[in-house]
Amino acid sequence: MAENTKTLPKRKSTLREYAEAIVIAVVLTLVVRAFVVQAFRIPTGSMQDTLLVGDFLFVNKFIYGARVPFTDVRFPEVRAPQPGDVIVFKYPLDLSRDFIKRCIAVAGQTVELRNKVVYVDGVPLDEPYVVHTDTRVFPKEISPRDNMEPIYVPEGYVFMMGDNRDNSHDSRFWGPLDADLIKGKALILYWSWNSEKHLPRFDRLFHLVR
Repeated sequence: MAENTKTLPKRKSTLREYAEAIVIAVVLTLVVRAFVVQAFRIPTGSMQDTLLVGDFLFVNKFIYGARVPFTDVRFPEVRAPQPGDVIVFKYPLDLSRDFIKRCIAVAGQTVELRNKVVYVDGVPLDEPYVVHTDTRVFPKEISPRDNMEPIYVPEGYVFMMGDNRDNSHDSRFWGPLDADLIKGKALILYWSWNSEKHLPRFDRLFHLVR
C-alpha cells in the first residue's frame, strides 16, 4: 500500500509572524489616528485653567465626522458641535497649526461682548470656566477683546473663544470658524507635565475635558 506523500503546509517563520503583527499594528494605529482618536498637546495658556500648558489630551475625531485623509470627504457626524464643547481645529490664518478653544455659539446665533461679559442672542452666558488675568477693560475701538459689536454666526460656522479670556487669540479677532476646519472634540486629559517644576501633575491625570 502506497504511503501518503501529501506534505503539510509550512508554518510561517517567526520573523514573518512578527513582521505581519507589526504591519497590522501600524495600520490599525494609523486608522484610529485618522478616524477615531488623536493625541494632542496643549502648547499655550489660552485655555487656562481648564487646560494647562503641558497637558496631553485624546481628541475624539469621530463625533463631528472624521475627514478622509488627503480629501475633502467627511464621514457622517454623530452630532454637530455645541456651545460648551472644547474643540481642536486648524487655525484659519495658518492651516499648518492646530488651535484648541471652547465653542461659544453655533450657526444662527449672535455673539456680543460688553465689558468682558459674553452675550449670546442677548442673554449673558454663565461661564464658570473663564479666567480673567487683566483688570483693564478695552473699548471696542481699541480691541474686540473686552467689548465687541454683535457678530452673527452664519451657517457652517461656529464661534470659538479661549477660557483664558484676556490671553486668547480667537474668534473675537478673526471671526467665526469654518466648521470644515474642525478636527475633533477634546475628550480625555491623560497626562500632564509641569515644565517649570520638571514633574508630572498627578492631580490632572485621566479625567474628562469639560
